[in-house]
Amino acid sequence: MTTSIPRFALRMLLGASVLTAGVAQAAPWPMKPVRVIVPYAPGGTADTLGRVVATHLGDSFKQSFIVENRPGAGGVTGSAVVAKSAPDGYTLVISGIGSHAIAPSLSKKMPFDAMGDFTHIAVLGGPPNVLAVHPSVPVKNLKDFVAYAKAHQGALNYGSPGNGTQGHLFAENFMQITGVKMTHVPYKGANPAVSDLMAGHIQALSTTLSTAAGQIRSGKARALAVSTKSRVSEFADVPTFAELGHPELIATTWFSLSGPAGMNKDIVQRLNAEVRRILQLPDVRQKLTAEGIEPGNLDPQQSTAYMAAEIKRWAPVVQASGASID
Repeated sequence: MTTSIPRFALRMLLGASVLTAGVAQAAPWPMKPVRVIVPYAPGGTADTLGRVVATHLGDSFKQSFIVENRPGAGGVTGSAVVAKSAPDGYTLVISGIGSHAIAPSLSKKMPFDAMGDFTHIAVLGGPPNVLAVHPSVPVKNLKDFVAYAKAHQGALNYGSPGNGTQGHLFAENFMQITGVKMTHVPYKGANPAVSDLMAGHIQALSTTLSTAAGQIRSGKARALAVSTKSRVSEFADVPTFAELGHPELIATTWFSLSGPAGMNKDIVQRLNAEVRRILQLPDVRQKLTAEGIEPGNLDPQQSTAYMAAEIKRWAPVVQASGASID
Protein backbone atom coordinates (compact mmCIF):
# COMPACT_ATOMS: atom_id res chain seq x y z
CA MET A 1 0.00 0.00 0.00
CA THR A 2 1.45 3.35 -1.04
CA THR A 3 0.92 6.48 0.97
CA SER A 4 0.35 9.70 -0.95
CA ILE A 5 1.16 13.10 0.45
CA PRO A 6 -1.67 15.62 0.20
CA ARG A 7 -0.92 18.49 -2.13
CA PHE A 8 -1.19 21.16 0.56
CA ALA A 9 1.28 19.26 2.75
CA LEU A 10 3.69 18.89 -0.18
CA ARG A 11 3.51 22.63 -0.83
CA MET A 12 4.30 23.30 2.82
CA LEU A 13 7.31 20.96 2.72
CA LEU A 14 8.64 22.55 -0.46
CA GLY A 15 8.12 26.01 0.99
CA ALA A 16 9.97 25.05 4.15
CA SER A 17 12.86 23.69 2.07
CA VAL A 18 13.14 26.88 0.06
CA LEU A 19 12.98 28.97 3.22
CA THR A 20 15.70 26.87 4.87
CA ALA A 21 17.92 27.20 1.80
CA GLY A 22 17.36 30.94 1.76
CA VAL A 23 18.32 31.25 5.43
CA ALA A 24 21.47 29.21 4.79
CA GLN A 25 22.46 31.43 1.87
CA ALA A 26 21.79 34.56 3.87
CA ALA A 27 23.89 33.47 6.84
CA PRO A 28 25.68 36.50 8.29
CA TRP A 29 29.30 37.09 7.37
CA PRO A 30 31.82 37.09 8.90
CA MET A 31 31.07 34.48 11.56
CA LYS A 32 34.76 33.67 12.19
CA PRO A 33 38.19 35.30 11.69
CA VAL A 34 39.12 36.28 8.14
CA ARG A 35 42.62 35.48 6.90
CA VAL A 36 44.33 38.21 4.85
CA ILE A 37 47.42 36.87 3.12
CA VAL A 38 50.16 39.37 2.31
CA PRO A 39 52.32 37.51 -0.24
CA TYR A 40 55.40 39.55 0.65
CA ALA A 41 57.76 39.88 3.63
CA PRO A 42 56.79 42.17 6.53
CA GLY A 43 57.67 45.85 6.36
CA GLY A 44 56.96 46.73 2.73
CA THR A 45 54.15 48.76 1.21
CA ALA A 46 51.94 45.69 0.67
CA ASP A 47 52.35 44.75 4.33
CA THR A 48 51.63 48.31 5.49
CA LEU A 49 48.50 48.60 3.36
CA GLY A 50 47.34 45.13 4.31
CA ARG A 51 47.66 45.75 8.04
CA VAL A 52 46.04 49.19 7.95
CA VAL A 53 43.06 47.87 6.00
CA ALA A 54 42.80 44.64 8.01
CA THR A 55 42.78 46.50 11.33
CA HIS A 56 39.96 48.80 10.26
CA LEU A 57 37.98 45.99 8.62
CA GLY A 58 38.13 44.15 11.92
CA ASP A 59 36.62 47.18 13.64
CA SER A 60 33.96 47.56 10.94
CA PHE A 61 32.80 43.94 10.90
CA LYS A 62 33.41 43.17 14.60
CA GLN A 63 35.57 40.19 13.68
CA SER A 64 39.31 39.52 13.45
CA PHE A 65 41.03 40.08 10.11
CA ILE A 66 44.34 38.28 10.61
CA VAL A 67 47.30 39.24 8.40
CA GLU A 68 49.52 36.35 7.37
CA ASN A 69 52.77 36.98 5.49
CA ARG A 70 53.46 34.31 2.84
CA PRO A 71 56.37 35.70 0.75
CA GLY A 72 57.88 34.03 -2.28
CA ALA A 73 58.27 34.39 -6.07
CA GLY A 74 57.35 38.07 -6.13
CA GLY A 75 53.97 37.55 -4.51
CA VAL A 76 53.00 34.53 -6.59
CA THR A 77 53.42 31.89 -3.85
CA GLY A 78 51.02 33.46 -1.36
CA SER A 79 48.56 34.44 -4.06
CA ALA A 80 48.42 30.83 -5.30
CA VAL A 81 47.22 29.76 -1.85
CA VAL A 82 44.23 32.10 -2.12
CA ALA A 83 43.46 31.06 -5.70
CA LYS A 84 42.91 27.51 -4.43
CA SER A 85 40.88 28.53 -1.35
CA ALA A 86 37.12 28.31 -0.89
CA PRO A 87 35.32 31.48 -2.09
CA ASP A 88 33.54 31.92 1.23
CA GLY A 89 35.02 35.31 2.12
CA TYR A 90 37.33 33.96 4.81
CA THR A 91 40.55 33.99 2.77
CA LEU A 92 41.68 37.20 1.04
CA VAL A 93 44.96 38.38 -0.48
CA ILE A 94 46.78 41.66 -0.97
CA SER A 95 47.18 41.31 -4.71
CA GLY A 96 48.90 43.85 -6.91
CA ILE A 97 50.89 44.83 -9.95
CA GLY A 98 53.80 42.47 -9.29
CA SER A 99 51.91 39.28 -8.58
CA HIS A 100 48.89 39.78 -10.85
CA ALA A 101 49.75 42.24 -13.64
CA ILE A 102 53.46 41.65 -14.34
CA ALA A 103 54.11 38.05 -13.26
CA PRO A 104 51.74 36.54 -15.89
CA SER A 105 54.03 37.97 -18.59
CA LEU A 106 57.22 36.96 -16.78
CA SER A 107 56.40 33.26 -16.54
CA LYS A 108 54.69 30.60 -18.64
CA LYS A 109 54.36 28.43 -15.53
CA MET A 110 52.05 30.56 -13.43
CA PRO A 111 50.11 28.52 -10.81
CA PHE A 112 47.01 30.64 -11.34
CA ASP A 113 45.10 32.78 -13.82
CA ALA A 114 45.32 36.37 -12.54
CA MET A 115 41.81 37.13 -13.77
CA GLY A 116 39.97 33.82 -13.88
CA ASP A 117 41.05 32.47 -10.48
CA PHE A 118 40.30 35.58 -8.41
CA THR A 119 37.55 37.96 -7.37
CA HIS A 120 39.05 41.44 -7.46
CA ILE A 121 37.45 43.51 -4.71
CA ALA A 122 39.14 46.90 -4.40
CA VAL A 123 42.26 48.79 -5.47
CA LEU A 124 44.11 50.03 -2.39
CA GLY A 125 46.67 52.29 -4.07
CA GLY A 126 50.45 52.35 -4.01
CA PRO A 127 53.52 54.55 -4.26
CA PRO A 128 54.63 56.07 -7.55
CA ASN A 129 57.96 55.37 -9.19
CA VAL A 130 60.82 57.83 -9.08
CA LEU A 131 63.87 58.19 -11.29
CA ALA A 132 66.75 59.44 -9.16
CA VAL A 133 70.44 60.00 -9.77
CA HIS A 134 73.58 60.25 -7.69
CA PRO A 135 74.50 63.91 -6.95
CA SER A 136 77.70 63.48 -8.96
CA VAL A 137 75.75 63.06 -12.21
CA PRO A 138 75.98 66.51 -13.83
CA VAL A 139 72.28 67.07 -14.49
CA LYS A 140 69.60 69.06 -12.69
CA ASN A 141 66.47 67.89 -14.47
CA LEU A 142 65.01 65.12 -16.62
CA LYS A 143 65.65 66.88 -19.94
CA ASP A 144 69.33 67.28 -19.11
CA PHE A 145 69.52 63.66 -17.97
CA VAL A 146 68.06 62.37 -21.23
CA ALA A 147 70.60 64.45 -23.19
CA TYR A 148 73.46 63.33 -20.94
CA ALA A 149 72.45 59.67 -21.12
CA LYS A 150 72.18 59.81 -24.93
CA ALA A 151 75.65 61.35 -25.08
CA HIS A 152 76.88 58.37 -23.05
CA GLN A 153 74.66 55.64 -24.53
CA GLY A 154 75.02 52.39 -22.59
CA ALA A 155 77.64 53.80 -20.23
CA LEU A 156 75.32 54.67 -17.36
CA ASN A 157 74.16 52.00 -14.90
CA TYR A 158 70.77 52.11 -13.25
CA GLY A 159 69.63 49.97 -10.36
CA SER A 160 66.22 48.46 -9.61
CA PRO A 161 64.78 46.16 -6.91
CA GLY A 162 65.26 43.20 -9.30
CA ASN A 163 64.55 41.66 -12.68
CA GLY A 164 60.88 41.96 -13.62
CA THR A 165 60.02 44.34 -10.78
CA GLN A 166 58.02 47.49 -11.35
CA GLY A 167 61.19 49.55 -10.94
CA HIS A 168 62.94 47.57 -13.67
CA LEU A 169 60.03 47.64 -16.12
CA PHE A 170 59.30 51.31 -15.51
CA ALA A 171 62.89 52.18 -16.42
CA GLU A 172 62.65 49.95 -19.50
CA ASN A 173 59.49 51.79 -20.53
CA PHE A 174 61.23 55.12 -19.94
CA MET A 175 64.12 54.05 -22.18
CA GLN A 176 61.78 52.80 -24.90
CA ILE A 177 59.97 56.14 -24.95
CA THR A 178 63.00 58.45 -24.76
CA GLY A 179 65.55 56.43 -26.76
CA VAL A 180 67.95 56.37 -23.82
CA LYS A 181 70.10 53.26 -23.27
CA MET A 182 71.37 52.36 -19.81
CA THR A 183 72.70 49.14 -18.31
CA HIS A 184 70.39 47.49 -15.82
CA VAL A 185 71.82 46.37 -12.48
CA PRO A 186 69.21 44.23 -10.69
CA TYR A 187 69.31 43.94 -6.90
CA LYS A 188 67.58 41.64 -4.44
CA GLY A 189 65.26 44.33 -3.16
CA ALA A 190 65.12 48.11 -3.22
CA ASN A 191 67.26 48.86 -0.16
CA PRO A 192 70.52 47.42 -1.60
CA ALA A 193 69.91 49.41 -4.79
CA VAL A 194 69.44 52.62 -2.79
CA SER A 195 72.61 51.90 -0.82
CA ASP A 196 74.65 51.42 -4.00
CA LEU A 197 73.29 54.64 -5.47
CA MET A 198 74.40 56.55 -2.37
CA ALA A 199 77.82 54.88 -2.60
CA GLY A 200 78.13 55.94 -6.23
CA HIS A 201 78.34 52.39 -7.58
CA ILE A 202 75.40 53.12 -9.91
CA GLN A 203 74.49 56.45 -11.46
CA ALA A 204 70.70 56.14 -11.51
CA LEU A 205 67.91 54.37 -9.68
CA SER A 206 64.35 53.40 -10.59
CA THR A 207 62.26 52.42 -7.59
CA THR A 208 59.27 53.51 -5.53
CA LEU A 209 59.26 57.03 -4.16
CA SER A 210 58.60 55.73 -0.65
CA THR A 211 61.80 53.63 -0.75
CA ALA A 212 64.06 56.49 -1.77
CA ALA A 213 62.24 59.26 0.13
CA GLY A 214 64.79 59.57 2.95
CA GLN A 215 67.76 59.86 0.59
CA ILE A 216 65.95 62.40 -1.60
CA ARG A 217 65.07 64.56 1.40
CA SER A 218 68.67 64.44 2.68
CA GLY A 219 70.13 65.34 -0.71
CA LYS A 220 71.99 62.05 -1.07
CA ALA A 221 69.91 61.32 -4.18
CA ARG A 222 68.47 63.75 -6.72
CA ALA A 223 64.93 62.98 -7.85
CA LEU A 224 64.35 63.88 -11.50
CA ALA A 225 60.66 62.97 -11.86
CA VAL A 226 57.84 60.95 -10.29
CA SER A 227 55.19 58.89 -12.06
CA THR A 228 52.04 60.44 -10.57
CA LYS A 229 49.41 62.45 -12.49
CA SER A 230 50.10 65.50 -10.34
CA ARG A 231 52.91 66.41 -8.00
CA VAL A 232 53.22 64.68 -4.64
CA SER A 233 52.60 67.21 -1.87
CA GLU A 234 55.45 65.83 0.25
CA PHE A 235 57.85 66.35 -2.69
CA ALA A 236 56.34 69.39 -4.34
CA ASP A 237 59.64 70.39 -5.98
CA VAL A 238 59.86 67.11 -7.91
CA PRO A 239 58.07 67.33 -11.28
CA THR A 240 56.02 64.52 -12.79
CA PHE A 241 56.90 62.68 -16.00
CA ALA A 242 53.48 63.74 -17.29
CA GLU A 243 54.12 67.46 -16.93
CA LEU A 244 57.49 66.97 -18.62
CA GLY A 245 55.81 65.58 -21.70
CA HIS A 246 55.50 61.89 -20.88
CA PRO A 247 51.90 61.18 -19.80
CA GLU A 248 52.39 57.51 -20.76
CA LEU A 249 54.72 57.23 -17.77
CA ILE A 250 51.95 57.64 -15.20
CA ALA A 251 52.23 54.53 -13.04
CA THR A 252 52.20 53.26 -9.48
CA THR A 253 53.34 50.12 -7.73
CA TRP A 254 49.73 49.50 -6.75
CA PHE A 255 48.20 46.89 -4.49
CA SER A 256 44.65 45.62 -4.23
CA LEU A 257 42.37 43.34 -2.22
CA SER A 258 41.24 40.12 -3.87
CA GLY A 259 39.72 36.78 -2.99
CA PRO A 260 39.15 33.45 -4.75
CA ALA A 261 36.96 33.39 -7.84
CA GLY A 262 33.23 33.02 -7.20
CA MET A 263 32.89 35.06 -4.01
CA ASN A 264 29.40 36.11 -2.93
CA LYS A 265 28.59 39.45 -4.57
CA ASP A 266 27.07 40.89 -1.41
CA ILE A 267 30.26 40.17 0.57
CA VAL A 268 32.34 41.70 -2.21
CA GLN A 269 30.24 44.87 -2.23
CA ARG A 270 30.38 45.18 1.56
CA LEU A 271 34.16 44.75 1.58
CA ASN A 272 34.61 47.23 -1.25
CA ALA A 273 32.47 49.87 0.45
CA GLU A 274 34.35 49.51 3.74
CA VAL A 275 37.79 49.53 2.12
CA ARG A 276 36.98 52.70 0.21
CA ARG A 277 35.66 54.33 3.40
CA ILE A 278 38.76 53.27 5.35
CA LEU A 279 41.13 54.67 2.72
CA GLN A 280 39.49 58.08 3.10
CA LEU A 281 39.79 58.25 6.89
CA PRO A 282 41.95 61.26 7.88
CA ASP A 283 44.52 59.24 9.83
CA VAL A 284 44.81 56.66 7.05
CA ARG A 285 45.15 59.32 4.34
CA GLN A 286 47.83 61.08 6.38
CA LYS A 287 49.79 57.84 6.76
CA LEU A 288 49.54 57.01 3.05
CA THR A 289 50.21 60.54 1.83
CA ALA A 290 53.49 60.57 3.75
CA GLU A 291 54.63 57.75 1.46
CA GLY A 292 53.27 59.35 -1.70
CA ILE A 293 50.37 56.90 -1.91
CA GLU A 294 47.11 58.08 -3.45
CA PRO A 295 44.36 55.82 -2.02
CA GLY A 296 42.25 53.86 -4.50
CA ASN A 297 38.54 54.54 -4.92
CA LEU A 298 37.20 52.02 -7.44
CA ASP A 299 34.17 49.74 -7.18
CA PRO A 300 34.59 45.97 -7.78
CA GLN A 301 33.80 46.19 -11.50
CA GLN A 302 36.23 49.07 -11.99
CA SER A 303 38.89 47.28 -9.93
CA THR A 304 38.56 44.19 -12.11
CA ALA A 305 38.77 46.28 -15.29
CA TYR A 306 41.83 48.10 -13.93
CA MET A 307 43.58 44.79 -13.26
CA ALA A 308 42.88 43.60 -16.81
CA ALA A 309 44.11 46.89 -18.28
CA GLU A 310 47.35 46.73 -16.29
CA ILE A 311 48.05 43.16 -17.46
CA LYS A 312 47.60 44.36 -21.05
CA ARG A 313 49.72 47.46 -20.48
CA TRP A 314 52.80 45.77 -19.04
CA ALA A 315 52.90 42.65 -21.24
CA PRO A 316 54.71 44.34 -24.17
CA VAL A 317 57.12 46.09 -21.79
CA VAL A 318 58.03 42.75 -20.22
CA GLN A 319 58.49 41.20 -23.65
CA ALA A 320 60.72 44.03 -24.85
CA SER A 321 62.83 43.88 -21.68
CA GLY A 322 63.51 40.16 -22.06
CA ALA A 323 62.82 39.67 -18.34
CA SER A 324 61.71 36.21 -17.22
CA ILE A 325 61.40 34.23 -13.99
CA ASP A 326 61.24 30.78 -15.65
